[in-house]
Formats: sequence, C-alpha cells, structure tokens
Amino acid sequence: MITDEVRRTLLAAVDLYPQAREVLRRQLVRLDEPLRVAIAGKVKAGKSTLLNALVGEEIAPTDAGECTKVVTWYRDGPSPRIVQFPQGRSLPVVRRDGALEIALDGPADRLVVDWPSQSLRSTTLIDTPGIASLTTSNSLHATRFLTPDDSTPTEADAVIYLMRHLHSADANFLESFRDQGVARATAINTVAVISRADEIGGGRVDAMISARGIASRYRSDPSLQGLCQNVVAVAGLLAFSGRSLRQNDFVALSALAAVPREELESLLLSADRFADGSVERRALLGRFGVFGIRLAVTLIRQGVTEPSALAAELVARSGLGELQKVLHTQFSERRHLLKARSALLALDGVLRSVGDSRLTGAVERILAGTHEFAELRLLSALRSGTVKVPDLELASRLLGDEGAHPLVRLGLPDGCGPREVGQAAFAALQRWQRHAENPMLTRRAADACRVLIRTCEGLLPRR
Repeated sequence: MITDEVRRTLLAAVDLYPQAREVLRRQLVRLDEPLRVAIAGKVKAGKSTLLNALVGEEIAPTDAGECTKVVTWYRDGPSPRIVQFPQGRSLPVVRRDGALEIALDGPADRLVVDWPSQSLRSTTLIDTPGIASLTTSNSLHATRFLTPDDSTPTEADAVIYLMRHLHSADANFLESFRDQGVARATAINTVAVISRADEIGGGRVDAMISARGIASRYRSDPSLQGLCQNVVAVAGLLAFSGRSLRQNDFVALSALAAVPREELESLLLSADRFADGSVERRALLGRFGVFGIRLAVTLIRQGVTEPSALAAELVARSGLGELQKVLHTQFSERRHLLKARSALLALDGVLRSVGDSRLTGAVERILAGTHEFAELRLLSALRSGTVKVPDLELASRLLGDEGAHPLVRLGLPDGCGPREVGQAAFAALQRWQRHAENPMLTRRAADACRVLIRTCEGLLPRR
C-alpha cells in the first residue's frame, strides 16, 4: 500500500536529514490524520456559506462584509473550542441567533475550531481568506497557505476552489496552486465549484439548470484543462438553508405561498423591494435569497406540506449532493492517496532545500508505480474531452468516477462474490485489450486503454 511505502521513505529521510527532522515528523503524523480540504476563492465567492452547508451548521461566520480574515481550521472535537495561533490562546465560544461568533484577541495567523460534527470526522475543512482581497494582509494569508515556497509544504491535501464565473484570475490561481516538482501537471486534488450558481439565471426557478450547463462547458474549457479534476455548480445559500430549515422558516414561506402570484412576483423583482419595511422578510431573504424564496414557494404551491420534505427538495436542487458525491469519490475514498501525495511533495521540498538526491529515486518510483495517480489523471482527461475512448461511460466508472469499490467500478450489484467479480473484471480486461489493439485509435486513446487494462488487472481476485 502506498501509505506504507511513503511512511518507510519518510522514516529513512528522518535519519538522513536531521536538519529537517521536525518537518518530516509532522508529515508522519499527518498520514494518520483526517483529510485536510481547503476552501478557496475570491472575496464573497461564498466559501464560508458552502462550508456551513457541508457541515450542516452555521459555524463559519457569514455577513455582508469580508468574514474570513485568517486561515480557519474546522475539526471534529468532543466539545466546542476555539484556539488562536500563534499564541495558542483559547477564545470564548459564543453563538448569536444560532451562528458562531469569533472575536480575535490580537494578531493571528490561524484559528482552529473544534466542533462535534459527523461531517468533520473524516475531513478537516479549512476556510481561507479571499484571494485578491481588498485587504492585502488577508489575501497574503490565503496565498501563503495554499501556495507556500519550496521549503514550506502546503498544509492542504485537497482544495475546493470557488468561482462565480471563470475569469483569468481564477485560472492563474489554479495554475499557481498546481504542484511543482515530483507531481507537476497533476490536478487530482482540486475541484472547481461555480458558487452562488443560482445568480447565473438571475434568481429564476430554473437557474440551476443554466448553471449546470455552464459547469459542463467549463469541464472542457482549455483554460481549466489540467488545473482541476471536476467542475460542479452549487447554490451554497440554498444548500445551507435547506440543511438548517426551521419550523418558523416553513411557516413564513407557506404564508408567502398564499400571496397572489402576481403580487409576490412584483415583490421579488428586487431584494430591496421584497424586504422593504419588513423585519421578517429581511430575515427570510438573508436565509434563502431571492432564488431560495421563489423555489420554496413554488414547491409549497406544488404540494409540499412538511418542513422535512421541503428541506430535502431544497438541498437536492442546490447541487450540494453532486458536490458531496464528487468529494466522496475523489477525495474521501482516495484519502490515503492524497495524504501520501502531500507527504511526497513535502519530502521533495526537503530534498531540494538540502541539495541531496539520495531519496529522489524512491519518491519518483512511488509516484510512477502508483496506478491510482494514472487513473485520476485519465479521469480528468476524459471529463475535459482531451482524451476520447470508446465506451466513455464504462471507462469513467471503471476509473472510480462513481466510487472506488470493485463492485461499483464493474457495475455489479451489492452482494456479488469473488467469482462474479472475477468474471466481470476479466470481461472488462478483454474489452479494453481489444480497444487497445484497434489501429484506428489515436496514440493517446491507446495509452488510455492500457491504463484501463491495468485497472482491470488490479480488480481480478488474487489466488
């Protein structure tokens, strides 16, 4: 297993390079920790809102200004606790109207928030200040964390990058984040999200359909190819309001559903017009936005009569489920791979800084011999359309696009035993061998078929 190989290589490096012993020991400990996923993007891209939606609680502060001023880690813990670094000082845990409030006590370069949450048990989420922030120091916090120099390895194993539209600044940041050295030209640890996707359609009820179409086009956009593994569209505010829907929200939305259609549409022409003179409507607007209110009212008029049913519909239509699936199949199920990769990058930085190449061959051998890296690179190429193979859907599933378990990869139902797995894997092996031998295929397609052949060989039951 790659984790064991990386651990042995790190232990050898600890003995060889005493001057880097502390950095290397931190990497050894990190191998056994939860996956670290950073959420990055420009100011007001919706990073904190999306983090709250993923957790299902309002633990990251959100308001009309720039909220995240320092890199903030959210970890699972037995009880709520906030620690400010570099001082290591504990801060009071204060919640106002259900939201967590964090007041810094002097200068800080990092906050660590421990919070009891099932969503944080396998993944530590890291909220970063906005890229290109109006406050230079805030922007530097994010840039230094995500794109450190060669002597300081990045602390994130994977990144969710939020963008409202694809601008050159987004592509430039993803290019700068792309790994240097041993893992150059890979994008296996980055997912791009079109955040606030409901705004693309002007808050119309069908806005998410337009947003998903744009996300699909971005997957094959030349400026993003090789920079991210996937692109998905998410309405973060809708996702969070759905996951945290309260009874009083449902009552207020039901009252709006009883308002004559033309009158309500006139009110929803603008946020200011809707909220004018009404504290309740202003609060509802902050919770759901214009799109969320329109969608919720439409669903209630169509027959949704229970808060739980409305909550489920809002979350389903927000795009959060698609993002969670992508994070599960590409990050969580490949946790050992991404953490091993982070350790290898850190070790590569040490080798460069000390000017010693005794372990360079071992690092390169691990990367070259780990087939999962090749699988993820091919999966990204298939999504973007830069590589075309026959039976694209079968190829993507075989590479783990829907899950890493052998039954899922082979399209078999639950409960199948080694015999059925062996038969399906052998049939798939023969299919891709035939494709690889097809003289009409391009060289890149034939190389892709050989990656798939090796995947099939790995799925054959061992005797």
